[in-house]
Amino acid sequence: MREGSLEAPTRHIIDWQNPDFIDAEKLDAEMRRQFDICHGCRRCFNLCDSFPRLFDLIDAAGDAELHGVKSEDFKPVVDACTLCDMCFMTKCPYVPPHAFNIDFPHLLLRYRAAERAKHGAAFFDEQLAETDRNGKLVGAVAGLANWATQRGNGLTRPLMETVAGIDKNAELPKFTGKTFVARAKENPPAVNSAAPAFGKRDAVIFATCFVNYNNPAIGEAALKVLAKNGVKAEVVYPGCCGMPQLEQGDIARVADKARSTAQALKPHVQAGKDIVALVPSCALMMKFEWPLILPDDPDVKALAQATFDITEYVVAIADHEGIAPGLEPLAGGVAVHLPCHARAQNMGAMGADMLRLIPDTDVAVVERCSGHGGSWGIKKGNFEVATKFARTTVRRAADAGKAYLASECPLAGKHIAQGFENIEGAGKKESLHPIEILAKAYGL
Repeated sequence: MREGSLEAPTRHIIDWQNPDFIDAEKLDAEMRRQFDICHGCRRCFNLCDSFPRLFDLIDAAGDAELHGVKSEDFKPVVDACTLCDMCFMTKCPYVPPHAFNIDFPHLLLRYRAAERAKHGAAFFDEQLAETDRNGKLVGAVAGLANWATQRGNGLTRPLMETVAGIDKNAELPKFTGKTFVARAKENPPAVNSAAPAFGKRDAVIFATCFVNYNNPAIGEAALKVLAKNGVKAEVVYPGCCGMPQLEQGDIARVADKARSTAQALKPHVQAGKDIVALVPSCALMMKFEWPLILPDDPDVKALAQATFDITEYVVAIADHEGIAPGLEPLAGGVAVHLPCHARAQNMGAMGADMLRLIPDTDVAVVERCSGHGGSWGIKKGNFEVATKFARTTVRRAADAGKAYLASECPLAGKHIAQGFENIEGAGKKESLHPIEILAKAYGL
């Protein structure tokens, strides 16, 4: 057996319908097998708080070996995982096809599924994950909701922390009174017939719950950039991709969302259209997680093969048909953060590559985790940890000294921008999606 693996990592299907998947004894044996290998390596000690928690447990066990750690003490290790996938994708030398067969994120996903089957889920965690329902209900009173969730609101935020477990210091996303889907229908941009890609591509934009209910500006920028480049795009939103449910180990619910979305998008896929996701977490789910959860579903497989991340898609247009002229330099340059779920797609630094299409504009890359992890980082008990792990990321972004800050993950970008407040002289910073930066360079 070789020490470490030089092959590209491969992932096994998630065998979630097998009773052994949540069998307590079999799960504990597998956790101990993988944890013991992690203990002998410790290469991932600085990726997230899961690994320091695991190693501290082992070091405090008396004989500094895993067999001295009680199984019930594993839960804090699992709770600290944000499913960022960086240990699997960038650090671990023992992932498949290596014989050690280490997949730390999917192991902890299995633990969460077993825990859910045995104990159920925390009420407010489940409610927070209902992004479609929340977006529809809160969107009807968006102004009031945005006031109530505003950081610094001494009336509502302490109450939210006590009742719902949302840290009062965490910056929360705003809601919109008019969804991206509604806006796209009202004012579709004219398609540029002079663009090199005109008539060569048809796209369907998967709106994502965040863009649809929280930040339509990202979607509007994507529509305008694609139209500028001659691509006719239709906005479709069958529902959330299920990443919030995956975080909680509710794999059956994710499977339901995968099936329904694949069915809704099937006519577009069969028509040869490209499916473009606006948020990397959703693209990751559609491309990689769904086919591992439903490996025998041909519609899910076809959808995965037709799906692009928005930055990946624009770079593909530039590479194959040519980017439309009209981009103007942006004074001061851009510091672009590459979030974990974009990196986990194994497509390259597409956010940075897309921004480098802008002439005479310096692009500084920040390739380190923001620590946020979807809804994980806003919860009481997690926010301080998320802030700690973001510290180096924020410092690198601030030290770049660029006029613009961008991240493909809107939640990661918001968390990094909040971190600027802790750096003396950094000032207040707004984070934009790279597609918004590109639209700005086009004057759109």
